[in-house]
Amino acid sequence: AVLRAAGELRDGRAGALAHAQAAALGFLASDIVPTALLQMYSECGAPRDANRVFDEMATPDVVAWNCAMHCSVRYGYLGRALGQFCSMVRGGLAPTESTLSSVLSGCARAGDSRGGRVLHGWVVKSEELDPDTPLQNALLGMYSGCGDLDTALHVFDRIETPDLVSWNTLIAGFSGTGDGWSAMDAFVRLKDARFGEPVVPDEYTFAAVVSAAAALPAMHSGMPLHAEVVKAGLETSVFVGNTLINMYFTNGESGSARILFDSLPEKDVIMWTEMVAGHSSSGEAELALKYFISMLQEGYKVDSFSLSSALNSTAEFAGLKQGEMLHAQVVKSGYEGNICASGSLLDMYAKNGALQGAHLVFYTIPKRDLKCWNSMIGGYGNYGNSEMAFKLFGEMIRDELQPDHVTYISLLSACSHCGLVEKGKFYWFCMMTDGIMPGFKHYTSMVSLLGRAGLLEEAVDLLQKSPFAKKCPELWRILLSSCVALNDLSVGIHAAEQALAQDPDDMSTHVLLSNLYAAAGKWDVVAEIRKKIRGMMVEKEPGLSWIEIKSTIHVFSADDECHSQIDDCRGELLRLKGNMELLYSSENELLSSG
Repeated sequence: AVLRAAGELRDGRAGALAHAQAAALGFLASDIVPTALLQMYSECGAPRDANRVFDEMATPDVVAWNCAMHCSVRYGYLGRALGQFCSMVRGGLAPTESTLSSVLSGCARAGDSRGGRVLHGWVVKSEELDPDTPLQNALLGMYSGCGDLDTALHVFDRIETPDLVSWNTLIAGFSGTGDGWSAMDAFVRLKDARFGEPVVPDEYTFAAVVSAAAALPAMHSGMPLHAEVVKAGLETSVFVGNTLINMYFTNGESGSARILFDSLPEKDVIMWTEMVAGHSSSGEAELALKYFISMLQEGYKVDSFSLSSALNSTAEFAGLKQGEMLHAQVVKSGYEGNICASGSLLDMYAKNGALQGAHLVFYTIPKRDLKCWNSMIGGYGNYGNSEMAFKLFGEMIRDELQPDHVTYISLLSACSHCGLVEKGKFYWFCMMTDGIMPGFKHYTSMVSLLGRAGLLEEAVDLLQKSPFAKKCPELWRILLSSCVALNDLSVGIHAAEQALAQDPDDMSTHVLLSNLYAAAGKWDVVAEIRKKIRGMMVEKEPGLSWIEIKSTIHVFSADDECHSQIDDCRGELLRLKGNMELLYSSENELLSSG
């Protein structure tokens, strides 16, 4: 009784004292006390002590064997659990349903389908076993955990009256393999079940089915499931709320995720991290940082994932100052050696052009993965240091890392920025040799490279053979821009025709075409195109710029009348204009006076 109490309280010291007292009184020779010791050490997180107690037992009974196997499975020692199972059978003891359930759950956790199938065979052949629902659920969980959903369905269909654990296990299995429609189908079957006692979905059911359906269109799956959660009275569950927020972000519904987040009375660190990561992956960098700061203010401890997401956000909107602050947070939190946080830190410095900082971070990472190499190669390439980018690529190959499509985007971009045509063709050939199919960004860099070098016919040929020729006007627009710079009317007209065939109302293509005709001196055509542009009445969304002054970021756009210091800005502009006019008149007076 004392040992059970120590186990429930997770009080290992009291349990050890009771162990010493039992040994002194000679009670370890019985079966009852050693079995209680096994359970106590298992509950207190001391599997080695539990195993030592078991090994000292002269003739352990079935309960002791079950306790030992449960302890081994609980702490991830699956090999030991299977060995104990075999020893138990060789010793002439018949495993019970509890024995097999425990070991099968270990096979599920380890993904050991072979061991699980052997145990299933034992269940089928055994004449002494009458598989109850927990054992059938353990079999179902083993096949689901190993990704064998076809066999799991066969097991499920043989359960006479599936309970909630059965349904939850099946739905979680579909969720684990990303089969959202099958999970939804299983959930509908659960709701429509007419046999036996009615089965009511709980928060684990909803968490599993929402997680599985996250990749499906929210209108057809996620939102109806959210309604079912509300009907079931689980709308305040943190466990279900986390999966719903993830579902909305996966479907690009960040506004719905925010509404749900604000409506929940209780939040945990996972939910805060989901808000940071979700906004970061949605391209809403400012909101991601806002939630990250709020998370810190609420007293939650950040992990490598939340730090990585916040750093990715500062990389996207060129916030070097904020990135440096987050670097300090990474150091304070002890995540400098974490590959996830370090990789994002490196990417932030590289994208902000702080290549010295990126270089220092890069060489402090002990085991650099492909993402780290890509960030460094891309950083040097985008900022014009192609030699360093190529040198790093060589080092990466010597480290026996296989380049991916991102690596080649960085290399081709470096070649494009520096006008290295032959080098660009070489890397294009290497990419094709590695079996990487070029994507839109690869073609963008290559068309730009060939166009700037005056190889317009080659660029046209490459474009026409690409899968993007008929669906991406941006590529033809890049070629048109090169034609304007080189004053090549024939290729330019062809590029403009291709771009406008796909997007007739594209303003930038019309402007480039107008500039092309202007360079050729065809002013009548220029007038006609400009008249057409005015007639299109296309309202272009203004671009935004920002500047950081005294730790405050000021955002502004063309014709901005909303800024709080607009009058000061106008006054400063007038002052600068006056100074320029004064300088101009002074220079003219000096010139006229000789």
